[in-house]
Amino acid sequence: MSIVTVVGNPRSGSRTYEAAVDATEALAFRIGYQGPRDVVDLSALASAVLAPGAHAGLEIALELVAGASIAVFASPTYKATYTGLLKAFVDRLPPNALDGTTALPVLVMGDPRHALAVEVHFRPLLTELGAFVPTPGLALLESELPGAEALARWTERVAPQIPIREGALR
Repeated sequence: MSIVTVVGNPRSGSRTYEAAVDATEALAFRIGYQGPRDVVDLSALASAVLAPGAHAGLEIALELVAGASIAVFASPTYKATYTGLLKAFVDRLPPNALDGTTALPVLVMGDPRHALAVEVHFRPLLTELGAFVPTPGLALLESELPGAEALARWTERVAPQIPIREGALR
């Protein structure tokens, strides 16, 4: 079993990065997973994601995501949805690349009016790639970060939905 966090914020050191790692840690704790966690920070890969052709670091990141048992995808909310950088990254994945993967969408938003974007826009992107996406996705207000209470409520709801293979928690 492996857990990978994908951060779709084009700025390094963002609140989205912190929220994504916090969400992954809270989820790992809730399901009892003690193994390694990888982070794919797209801010560091932006030029490779947007350039044509293959790039070693990008190929490694795509393989990590495609091979994950659980993938947490996080993005700030831009124009009521996820970033173009995140979309360009997932467009590099082959069809059904997330088949057998539990994918969890996380949006960091500035306004509560964007809360439905995690379900209306982000979930379909991940299901299109074959992922199982438990309900609900996580929408976090920037003003409420780090959001420990929201993370606790969210993990209580989604953790029981995550299929865990026997002996997979290490």
